[in-house]
Amino acid sequence: MDFIAQLRLRRKSSGKTVPELSRITGIEVSNLYRTLKSEADVRSSTLGDLASALDCQWVLVPKHLLPEIERLISGKPIGMDDAPSTVDRFLADK
Repeated sequence: MDFIAQLRLRRKSSGKTVPELSRITGIEVSNLYRTLKSEADVRSSTLGDLASALDCQWVLVPKHLLPEIERLISGKPIGMDDAPSTVDRFLADK
């Protein structure tokens, strides 16, 4: 999923409207609509401002780590987290 698509999902999940983002970032509403529709060539500073307004951080992830990051973001367990906890094992014995 590209960065703009992630921004769109984050905006929807945060409940913030485009006019609200405009007030927070100082970016014109029409420019935000174009940006979120991927109709504009956007500066990195604009993307950073949008990410910040949505309480997110824009970071680069090495491609080989991307599957793990995507699993983490989706809420799926990674690595040792797959093992049942002591509480889970105790309750399973009951």
